[in-house]
Amino acid sequence: MSKKPVLLFLHGVGDGDPNDKWRAHLNDSLLRLGYPELDLEQVLAPKFAHALKGLDDSVPVPPLTIKQPSRDAARTNRREFERRMGSVEFHLGRHNAGKGTWLGDTLVNATVGFPFFKQADNYLHNPAIRANVLQRILDQVPTSGQVVLVGHSLGSVIAADLVRRLPAAVEVVGMVTLGSPLASGKFNVDDLRKTLKEPPTNLSWWVNFWNANDPVSAHRGLTSVFPWIIDFRTHTAVLPHSAHYATGYLGDDAVASAIGYAMFGSLSREIVLSETGFDIPLDYPEQLTLLALRYAYLIKDQLAGDKKLSGDLLDRYAGALRNVQATAVEAIRKRNHDENRPMPAAIARLAFDLSDPQALAPEPMPSRHFSKDEAVVLLTVLAAENIIKPFEISVPKEKLQVALRDLTAEMGLTSQFGADVFAAAKTAQETLGGGRGINWIKWGALGAGAAAILLATGGLALAAAPGLVGAAVITSALASFGPGGMIGGLLTAGTLVTAGGGGVAYGLASPGTSAEAFEAVVERRLAAEILRERQHLDPDPTAWSTFTDIERAVRRESERLDEFSDEGSPALKELKRKIEAVERALKYLRDKELEPALLSEDSYSAV
Repeated sequence: MSKKPVLLFLHGVGDGDPNDKWRAHLNDSLLRLGYPELDLEQVLAPKFAHALKGLDDSVPVPPLTIKQPSRDAARTNRREFERRMGSVEFHLGRHNAGKGTWLGDTLVNATVGFPFFKQADNYLHNPAIRANVLQRILDQVPTSGQVVLVGHSLGSVIAADLVRRLPAAVEVVGMVTLGSPLASGKFNVDDLRKTLKEPPTNLSWWVNFWNANDPVSAHRGLTSVFPWIIDFRTHTAVLPHSAHYATGYLGDDAVASAIGYAMFGSLSREIVLSETGFDIPLDYPEQLTLLALRYAYLIKDQLAGDKKLSGDLLDRYAGALRNVQATAVEAIRKRNHDENRPMPAAIARLAFDLSDPQALAPEPMPSRHFSKDEAVVLLTVLAAENIIKPFEISVPKEKLQVALRDLTAEMGLTSQFGADVFAAAKTAQETLGGGRGINWIKWGALGAGAAAILLATGGLALAAAPGLVGAAVITSALASFGPGGMIGGLLTAGTLVTAGGGGVAYGLASPGTSAEAFEAVVERRLAAEILRERQHLDPDPTAWSTFTDIERAVRRESERLDEFSDEGSPALKELKRKIEAVERALKYLRDKELEPALLSEDSYSAV
């Protein structure tokens, strides 16, 4: 096979498109986008319509050639797969899985029995026909090289069935499915959902396109069945019959862009990792600053893209961000000068003259890739804190959510990670709220409380090193930046979400720490655990012990004051509120079987 990828197109029911009309429509779309068209040598389009009718001899079902990796290898494969999916999503746009309808599934399941769809029924329920189809396709696939796998309708089912049966030396550099019925239980051929529980090791990425008017896709994508892929909604046609045409899907710019990206690479929107061109590596405060500023710019983009929002909101946010950026870069410059440390190029390029109203503020480049484990605390804090501190501007929640999904897509985590950050925060708030109303962002609750906690403990809350960096690094950084401002505030918040031991428990129990600040710390810590759970990451085995340390410290303080204080004293009421919050957090972990006695040995060995 050529070193260039070959497109393997799998048709659906019908006559198999003998004149390859699909290729003409795809070429038109590729040329319109600026990609070269596909020549005949770059295309494999097996015709198997007659095999779907049962006309060939009996052959065995081809075996699985791509084996499931070991547990550790599977984790590595999943991480790398999600990084590539993040790059693809950044190139294509926003993931949209749709919601589906009960009636849609009913219709899809019913149509399998119609005469026109007899070919689909044969593939699903006649092993000999299925084996013939798979073998006919494999007979045309070379034994090595790169393939872009494109499947329409029943062809998408066949593509999913085929991907782990390809020759071991064939790399699927991209898989695109169109108008797929795979979300319907009727199409779980040979327990395909179990076979593809994890991304196959020979698959670089998989995107699925669906049309809301396409009855075969049942008004939704495939992530309800294969949560590791990405779905995109197209608007190719209105009438149900034509909305399912392969030619309609392949005439869509988004579909052509995905195929063009797989075949030829990106035209212009490739991911640029922020480390590129660095003269020295970024340290933790510098990384955090770049990430926060990038998120702030993505929020600004969301505000700019909504004409319904007041122009005043965008102007105020842009002005605040301009000030925060200049202040943060100057703070890092001063810190680095005092420590005789050079300025990394990625930070230096963000500097501008704030006193000149005409000076342009350079936009941060997309963030470097973070692993999921690294990102849990970073993004939990980033999503909950005020990243344009000391300014306070209320931004619509949905704008923050979309911006964070964009950020996590850039980071190679896919947008679902960003969505899960906010979902975890909401669950944590509801858990601790105990029926009270939810305040999405409590401005200053953690920031103001953090200073009190650090003061109450004499800095002992920093004694336990945070997950990503050591306590000495945080102590030094806070000495330079202080607990206020954007950088210091995020550093302090991250420290309190990761620090354990008696220091942080004592500080939280102290009368100087308000119940609101206490709840903010517990809420962030619980949200991080919920995020790990949603992302199928190993739990943090220190979470339970930290919460129990906090509970004991608060109860001791309550008993000490209760001995002599008035029954309804404000201090006792505050302590009661703290006890209720940490008890709810512990109950959540217990209900989810995340207390130490129920955690697996693997969870501990990962720490």
